[in-house]
Amino acid sequence: MKSGKLVIAAFIILFAFLVSSSVVLAALEKGTKKEAEALVKKAIAYSKVNGKDKTLAEINKPGGPFDKGDLYVFAYDVTATIVAHPKNPKLIGKNLMNIPDNSGTYFRKEIVEIAKSKGSGWVDYKYANPETRKLESKTTYLQKFGDLILCCGAYK
Repeated sequence: MKSGKLVIAAFIILFAFLVSSSVVLAALEKGTKKEAEALVKKAIAYSKVNGKDKTLAEINKPGGPFDKGDLYVFAYDVTATIVAHPKNPKLIGKNLMNIPDNSGTYFRKEIVEIAKSKGSGWVDYKYANPETRKLESKTTYLQKFGDLILCCGAYK
């Protein structure tokens, strides 16, 4: 009887180890710049077919088609007001133009400037990774589409 309990206990410990290991590995697998840019382009293609309102609704869905772990599309209007964000819906409707990252970088001003002047580009800053909950360096691809600035960043 004792050996049966030991086998069950060993199985439970092994199972817990395997589950926790896969969670850690998933957190370590970071999206790439190439994948971030592709996700923004996918959102733009989706919007061309389905329209702005449906696209913003899809962007806002946690785990939806534009939320892939640490890669997720978020959207600003041209004044740096968040209009869609799958990881932090409390930001929606807030103008973040004058809110710096923890190192004092006003990255949203840079996002708006690049969107207006070039149409697309990359911006670097520090941001809390929603998967690891740690402050990390991030590079974000942005592309202006109509009156939206669609963004997706890759944590470094």
